[in-house]
Amino acid sequence: MTTNTENAKIEQCIILGSGPAGYTAAIYTGRAGLQPIIYEGLQPGGQLTITTEVENFPGFADGIDANELMDSMRKQAERFGADIRTATATKVDLSQSPYTLWFDDDTVVKCRTLVIATGASAKYLGLSDEKKYQGLGVSACATCDGFFYRKKVVAVVGGGDTACEEATYLAGLASKVYLIVRKPYLRASKAMQDRVLNNPKIEVLFETNTLGLFGEDGVEGAHVIYRKGEADERTYDINIDGFFLAIGHKPNSDLFKPWVKTDETGYIMTEGDSPRTGIPGVFAAGDVADPHYRQAITAAASGCKAGIEVDRYLKEND
Repeated sequence: MTTNTENAKIEQCIILGSGPAGYTAAIYTGRAGLQPIIYEGLQPGGQLTITTEVENFPGFADGIDANELMDSMRKQAERFGADIRTATATKVDLSQSPYTLWFDDDTVVKCRTLVIATGASAKYLGLSDEKKYQGLGVSACATCDGFFYRKKVVAVVGGGDTACEEATYLAGLASKVYLIVRKPYLRASKAMQDRVLNNPKIEVLFETNTLGLFGEDGVEGAHVIYRKGEADERTYDINIDGFFLAIGHKPNSDLFKPWVKTDETGYIMTEGDSPRTGIPGVFAAGDVADPHYRQAITAAASGCKAGIEVDRYLKEND
């Protein structure tokens, strides 16, 4: 590694991101003898490390601690020769191969292939309580954590399709679901609205904002305000066991937007069912290219695809 782009060593494969997609891509490229280099980024282990137990990853009948799962993936990648480095990319040049990447440790690397596995970050309300109760009742993934709230009371924040879908999903598990909507209407499609409004387990709190959360060893309730700033403004508490954010995700793709195609939200668009971005030797895997599922298993699967594509590309372009 060097700050001089002219003398930078040309690596076979660079992987940006260390979630399930990044580690799986490293396992496959490592087994192919490509000596991949993973740059961990801002969140080593990815989004999964901010949750607790993972119940729906195949192979673990009794579930597994999220950090333990990611640590196992890391060790497996290292077993096959992955070089894992602690740095974050600050600039990339994908105009021609070999591609050039700059990092926040003042190093510059060139590579023949690149796997973008930088993930997507859930949007939060910005309440200090969200961090306080992270993993203790606050979640941004109903399909990941809903199982823990069987026959309990939960709240979902949001008014779009995702929020309605998560509220409906949770209603199949929880005893009651509050849907906290800051507007006087739902933004979701008519079909999703009907599903929510006709579900007896879901109570929609229109024109309501969350002020904070409370609880001793975890979330026990939320402070909310109805019609904030209006003459009939009213604050009150709701008793809940879980608080789910469903106000969207932001794909971590800004760095690559000058070079690859993204949708209106910023998710990297790939070719068909492949991880190919349209730039030869540059692939996208995991949540950064997945606006629909955002699951550990689908991220790992796309990392597998990216790893195989890297190997194929290098063999075809020797």
